[in-house]
Order: sequence, then structure tokens, then C-alpha cells
Amino acid sequence: MDEFNTEMIKSLMQTDPAAAAACIKEYLEKKNNTPLNIAITGESGAGKSTFINYFRGMTNNDEGAAPTGCTETTFESSPYPHPKYPNVVLWDLPGIGTTTFPADEYLKKMGFEKFDFFIIISDTRFRENDVKLAKAIQKMEKKFYFVRSKIDSDLQNEKRGKKNFNEEETLKKIREYCIHGLQKEGFESPQVFLISSFDLHLYDFPLLHETLDRELPEHKRRALLMAMPNINLEVINKKKKSLQSQIKYYASSSAAGAAVPVPGLSIAVDLTLIVSAITTFVVGLRLDVKSLRKLAHSTGVPVADLIEVITSSLAAVEITPALVMKCLGQLGSVVALMAGEEVSRFIPIIGIPLAMGLSFAGTYKSLNHILDMLAEDAQRVFKRALGLNSSV
Repeated sequence: MDEFNTEMIKSLMQTDPAAAAACIKEYLEKKNNTPLNIAITGESGAGKSTFINYFRGMTNNDEGAAPTGCTETTFESSPYPHPKYPNVVLWDLPGIGTTTFPADEYLKKMGFEKFDFFIIISDTRFRENDVKLAKAIQKMEKKFYFVRSKIDSDLQNEKRGKKNFNEEETLKKIREYCIHGLQKEGFESPQVFLISSFDLHLYDFPLLHETLDRELPEHKRRALLMAMPNINLEVINKKKKSLQSQIKYYASSSAAGAAVPVPGLSIAVDLTLIVSAITTFVVGLRLDVKSLRKLAHSTGVPVADLIEVITSSLAAVEITPALVMKCLGQLGSVVALMAGEEVSRFIPIIGIPLAMGLSFAGTYKSLNHILDMLAEDAQRVFKRALGLNSSV
């Protein structure tokens, strides 16, 4: 929220708390629903659909997954919204080699202006059509990224029958081969990201995320971050910071609710806000049951083993007001703030401002405490899923 809006909210808090709460809610909804449209293109069989599915936290067999293993028969782009963040949409574009259009005409037909960036995928080397498309995207002043897919298969094939197999050397060879081919086509310093869609935490996918995070406009970064799978501990920490930055707005809404002198109303408002916030935390950190089951399926670690390392009572369960109230009851300082808020509301003149301040402090403190616990759980789950014992 910019300085002008912040001052406006402060003013509304004093004159019309309900309007202030409505403005805060509108702001959060707008921020959490920033559209991000990602175009995925490449020749048929390059691994576009698998990339789209696993980026969305799905497998190729899930309902709503992009179809794999079939020949392209359409010249239209197909949208695949993220199941948890529908504002993030991955678009499967037909390979330009399957059309008769020149690259610039192809992009116009696909509606290039709606895409925030393009990912050009190849499972071998980048061919003439990939290069033509990249140059056309560049000409239209959009960002594009070369992704070399199916690296896991390449490494397995290279390893088979070799006594002195060296993974780093093999990856270097594949990368240099792709870069050399692109340089021959006129790209001076191309960057190629090597990935395995089945294991996004490996190889260059974390580097791809870092690059996108650096080059995207600030208001688009959060949309990408929250839709991103937990590929490493750094991503989990970034998600925590992003979620933490919103706590002050939940707390401000709580303060607005405290301005109404009705017994018990503020606590009811606070619980509703806290349930909403915690649900957002749990989903963002991938601690909901559905996400844990997906993680168990993809890593082969039993879901019971993942749940075993969770210490918070708010992860892997349905978040309800009763559960939240029970959790808050264990935080003595928060209980004291809530009790003080109820009493102070009825003090003449200073009561309402005091109640608003206590309500803000109680919600702010409780949400920070809960987010800390959930972020630590997300890290433990990630380490358990990958068999890690260190903090690296």
C-alpha cells in the first residue's frame, strides 16, 4: 500500500472503520489476485505439458492436467490455471513448426500481448523455429527463456554402461551444446536452463526462478512466488516474508472491527480474519493435506512420515474458528490482549482507540507467531521429503 493510501486508511480508521476495513480487504484481494500469464512453447514432444503440470503441483494423470504423449492437432493456445492460484495461468502454445505462420504472425495469432513472458522448451537442441520465435519475441519487447527439458533422461542414458560417469561434466556438455547452437543462430550470450520437470528442485530450475524473480515487475513477483512449488528452503523463506508483509493489513482490519462497541463482536471478527490468514499461510507453504499427498506421491515418502515432522496443530487439518481459538488459548500474551480489548472498549472517550490498539496488537502478534511455526514446519517437511538432514 503506498503512502497516500496508508494515510487514507489512517484517516478512515478514525472516522469510518468499516470503510477502512473494506478498503484493506479490497487491497489484499487485488494484491493476491495479480494476473500472471506464462506462455510455454516448443515443438511437440519437448515436454511442455509435463512442465506445465508439475509446475502447477499436478501429475500428468491428474484431472485437469495438460494432456501428454499426444501429437499436437490444434493451432490454438490452451490455458491451464494453477489449481491453488487461478490468477497464475500457464498457456500451452502449439509448436511453431506445426503451423504455417511466420514467427511474428504466429505470436500475434497467439495473443502475445497478454503473456508476461515466454518459456521456450526443447528436449534436444534449439532448432531454427525456436530461434525464429525467440527473435520475434525479442522484437516485440517481451522476455523469453530457453529451457532444455528431460535432463534426467539424458543423465540416465549417459550413465548407462559408463564406468567414469561424471554428472557435472555431462550437464556442462549439454549446456554448452545448446549455447553453441544458439550462438551460431545469432544469440551472443544465451542462457539455457537445464531442468527435469519431475524433479523441479534439481538442476537449473531454482536458477530459472531466481532469474524470473529478478526480471519480473515487482507486483508480478508475488504471484509467481506463491504459485511456485517448494523447490528449496530459500523459496519457503521468501514465501514466509511475503506472507508476513500482509499481517499488518489483517491486524488493521482487526482494529477496525474493534471500533464497534458490541460485546464479543471484535473477537468474532478477529477469528474470521485469523482463520482466513492462516488458511492462506497453510496453502502458500504447501502444508494442506492435498499438497502433502502430492509431495508424498512425487517423492515416494509416505504422507504419514511428512505429517510426523509437523509440530503445529494448524497444518494438515481444516482450519476452523474452534481450532484457532484453542491454539490462541495457548498464547498467554494474546489472551491477555483480547481480554483487555473487551474491557477497554467500554471506557469513556479513550476506550475505543485503546480497544483498536489492543486488537491490532493481538492479531499481529498471533499471526506472526503462527506463521513462524508453519514456516518451520514447511522446512521440516521439505527436508524430510528429500531426505535432508542439514539446513542447506
